[in-house]
Amino acid sequence: MTRLVGAVQDVPTIIDETSILLKKLIAVDDWLPDFCTRPHPKYYRQYLLHADPLERFSVVSFVWGPEQKTPVHDHGTWGVIGMLRGKERSQSYSLSGNGKLIPIGNPVMLTQGNIETVTPGLGDIHEVENACTTPSISIHVYGANIGAVARHTYDLESGAIKGFVSGYSSDQVPNLWDISGAIRSQLD
Repeated sequence: MTRLVGAVQDVPTIIDETSILLKKLIAVDDWLPDFCTRPHPKYYRQYLLHADPLERFSVVSFVWGPEQKTPVHDHGTWGVIGMLRGKERSQSYSLSGNGKLIPIGNPVMLTQGNIETVTPGLGDIHEVENACTTPSISIHVYGANIGAVARHTYDLESGAIKGFVSGYSSDQVPNLWDISGAIRSQLD
């Protein structure tokens, strides 16, 4: 990935090449550290696996407990999602001229080994849910440090748009993009 983003500027080519790399990574399910596989009983978790020092890309594991789902949200950058364990259901949306969200097609079901992409301008707004009664894990590669990117959630009923920065979940590594709590106390 480091060589790829250093040599290629064309986003469609980066997405195509990243999809090939990610497909190889998710073909085997014995490499993910145990602490990056733990679901939370109430909400999904996003564990940082690697962040490029220049923030050109990041690799994240998403861990879903049963029936957990995201709000409708965007990414603000390209992304390639690969299913490592379990299944996810994803529904894409587009914004109409009056600001309402319109579903794009039917929900997509990702199963182990499947790849899906997101990118601004071609489909960046979606809602994702665990489609299993057991935990599911997907590996995401984004064209930025996704935990630090200012993004948006979209309310399907009211049309309200809210900004957020996701940060990262971890039992062992502090969220470096949130200087409150443990980080701030270390700096004081």
